[in-house]
Formats: sequence, C-alpha cells, structure tokens
Amino acid sequence: MEKRRLPLTYLCLLAPALALIVVAVEAAPPVVKAPAPAPAAAARHYVLVHGSGHGPQPAAPGRTESHGSGSHQCRISPIDPNSVLSFPYYNKPLIDFLASLPPNEKVVLVGHSAGGLSLTHAIHMFGAKKISAAVFAGAVMLRSGFVTPEDMAIGTPGVTQAVKFEFRQAPDKSVILTSFAFLPKYIRQVLYNRSPEEDILLASALLKPAPAHAMQTARFNNTGVDVDGVPRVYVRAMMDKVFKQEQQDAMIKKWPPHKVVALNADHCLFFSAPEQFTEVLLKV
Repeated sequence: MEKRRLPLTYLCLLAPALALIVVAVEAAPPVVKAPAPAPAAAARHYVLVHGSGHGPQPAAPGRTESHGSGSHQCRISPIDPNSVLSFPYYNKPLIDFLASLPPNEKVVLVGHSAGGLSLTHAIHMFGAKKISAAVFAGAVMLRSGFVTPEDMAIGTPGVTQAVKFEFRQAPDKSVILTSFAFLPKYIRQVLYNRSPEEDILLASALLKPAPAHAMQTARFNNTGVDVDGVPRVYVRAMMDKVFKQEQQDAMIKKWPPHKVVALNADHCLFFSAPEQFTEVLLKV
C-alpha cells in the first residue's frame, strides 16, 4: 500500500529558543459529479511548536512523505539560552505570529513537550479568535502554568540524571538555574527509546540547550479570554520516559481536554509513530 503523501508548506521561525513550523495541509479535491467543478476546500494551517532543545527539523510530521512538496525557510538566532529569562520573551515568536494573522484566519496549534506551555500562553492571549484547536503531544498541559508545587511536580520531567544544568548570576546577584541540556549518553534511552536510528542521529545533532528559567517561570493570568473555548486534544505517549504515565494522567485530570488519544510511542511521537501521529492531526 502506497504511503499517503501530504502536500505541506513549512515556515520555520527560530528565535531565542523557539521554533514554529506553519504547515498548510490542503484538503483532498472533492469528487465532481456535475460538469462544473466544485470550489476547492480551504487549507487547514497547523503551527507546530517544539519542546526543550528540539528545533524545526525533528518536529515535522510526515517528513518522509513530504520531501519536495513545499517550501522551507528558516531564520536562526544565535541568542544564548542563558540570557532568556522570561517566558513572554521566549514565546514572543508564536504570539507575534498569531497576532499577524488576518482577522478571519485561525490555525491549529500543536505543541510537543515543553511546547505545551507555549500553546497555553497563546490560548490565554487569543482564545478561539485565532486558534481553532490545540493539540498537546506528550506535552505540558497546565491551565495556569507553574503556579503550585503540584504543577511543578507533574509538569517537570523527572530525568535529572539525564541532563546537565547551568547556573548563572541573575540581575539581582542571586544564582539561578538558567538552562539545561540533555546529556548525549542518555538521549537514546530517555528521549528516543522507540525511535528509528536515522532520526536519533539527526535529532541528537540538532539538540540545543533549553532556557530553563524562562520555562519554570511560565505563569498565565486570567486575561478575560475563554481558555476553555478552544478545543484541546491530548496525545499520550505510552512509552514516554520524560513525562511518566502518572504525570500525563495528572495533567489530564487537572485540566480535562476535549479528547485524549493514546499512541504506542516514546517521548518523540513524530519519530516513533509518525504515521499514527499524522493521522491524529488530520482528524483534528
């Protein structure tokens, strides 16, 4: 059976430490029974936001089927993640992009891992006005961000042995955690325990330190937007070793999404279950 080919168009914006991929998935042409052709269906636009340390290349679903089918542009900023100390600054590329959309245009947001914090921030800022749905793929899903110790416990990866932490002096002279990076010897068993070898090699070569302080200070206040008015889908990664099953359970229970889908995948669903993950996105 021939693999399904997805006509995709990518626009990658890599700013302080955040990458967006805007994906336009064109609807299949309708079957025309009358002589006059039916009007083409509007394309759906997906914005994919990667998690800690990952960039645009690994996050693209349907990657093997889409070569040569669209355009790919990247802007890369060399900003030191240790200098990114606020979450609004970290998430500015996504907020600016959504603010720039035409008045009647909406997108589907897809966040992986820590990218779920970016989605929640965007939902608080724009609600259903700009976002038609939000997909949390093995992602942090906390309604108000990190507010309580419970939030930190269920939304922080329990893999301290697999990462290297960096501390810097803050403007007030205190010493704070500013970034972390996954240690190479652990990435296979923690991040990619069910992923193909070729994807592991590509992703590990692109992994970068993540701005830990900015993420830990992610808190979202009530802006008057109906945050529950945006349909949410949580995609569980059943073999995830970054966010344990009990952590995913706790996030789902604390802020119940409209739908939960379980995939037999590791933390990086787009590697270990690419076809199933793509099907989930197409059904949103």
